[in-house]
Amino acid sequence: MMFPEQPIPDHVAPELVSKDFPFIFGVTTAKDPFDELAMQVHEGPDIIYAAHAYPGGTGAWVPRRMAHLREIYLDTDHFSSTDFSPFSKLVGGNWINSPAELDPPAHGPFRQMVNPAFTPKAMAALEDKIRQYAVEYIDAFALRGECEFMGDFAFEFPIKVFMELMGLPHDRMSEFMAWEMNLLHNHDLSKIAEATRSVLAYLGGEIEDRRAHPRNDLISFGVQGQINGRALTDDELLGFMFNLFIGGLDTVSTNMGLHFRHLGSHAEDQAYLRANPSEIPHAIDELMRAYGAVTTFRTCKKETEVAGIRFMPGDKVAMSTTLAGRDPAEFDAPAEVRLDRRPRHVGFGFGIHTCVGMHLARRELRIAMEEFLARIPDFRIAPGHQVECHLGMIQPVALPLVWTPAS
Repeated sequence: MMFPEQPIPDHVAPELVSKDFPFIFGVTTAKDPFDELAMQVHEGPDIIYAAHAYPGGTGAWVPRRMAHLREIYLDTDHFSSTDFSPFSKLVGGNWINSPAELDPPAHGPFRQMVNPAFTPKAMAALEDKIRQYAVEYIDAFALRGECEFMGDFAFEFPIKVFMELMGLPHDRMSEFMAWEMNLLHNHDLSKIAEATRSVLAYLGGEIEDRRAHPRNDLISFGVQGQINGRALTDDELLGFMFNLFIGGLDTVSTNMGLHFRHLGSHAEDQAYLRANPSEIPHAIDELMRAYGAVTTFRTCKKETEVAGIRFMPGDKVAMSTTLAGRDPAEFDAPAEVRLDRRPRHVGFGFGIHTCVGMHLARRELRIAMEEFLARIPDFRIAPGHQVECHLGMIQPVALPLVWTPAS
């Protein structure tokens, strides 16, 4: 894909500029995003400036070392989470994705309001319902001997859980997924803006409905929530709901697709987990390390230096979990997947903005793997299929799996 030539800021040294940085929103590739593309980037400087790394094809700094990502995650004095996504600005809004895009001191009280809905105890109460949904989807295709994993399971299963939590109608799932695809996998800013408007209009209607008819769901939780003794403003509530929508409809599906892509092409790891199901939670951590999928963004607020590189106000920074997980300075033989590695990864973020839905995501990923391995015999990627992946948010476009059904 060709993007217009972008001006390079004067403070960026020419030798740090990468015009062929591969992880571009809206692009797909048949190359391996991890073993091939990520390791290519790791051959360069510790921090590069990629001319098209920010959504819409504009420039951003890209730190590739885990240590530098953690440093920037923690430095909220110099690096802001506000505007890490383009959605609000594209439609002329004043809201932000809360609490993900809030900086201190505003972040703490908002996160304190949100946390009770996502505690480990609250998520544990969903265990039986999550497992029921997983079993229903898997049993629907088990005897076929094949499935298109992304469409038949990876999207449908976690999104159904999320929609139940939000109190959203299951019969609109395909419409929500189409919006989400444009929000996170399209390079065309007009399409992103169109999807943003659609989501905002829909969520606005749901918010008004919960104000009149509160229920036991996350939208009602937001409507009834308070920060420092006051109700959320309209912009705060809309930003909170939009943030949940983005996180709930794609992230778990993405990671699940990458994990099963690995198991479908590594029979020895699949066999190990079948024989040792108690190791699945640890295996998921290693798979999240090896197949980091998410890039979020920071904006420099005040001039500062990281690893000898000068960052100026307004500079965007691409925080790539893909590169962090494959950092050879952090992990021995990073291209090797070792299911007993026990890595400290940043797949759920780091610092104050660690993913609020982490406990739900872990539970969904674990239950999906437990039930799939228990109910589906040895499976593999369909012969002859070359997996193509979205970049930016790295996700298999399609993942056909085949097996011999149990008699």
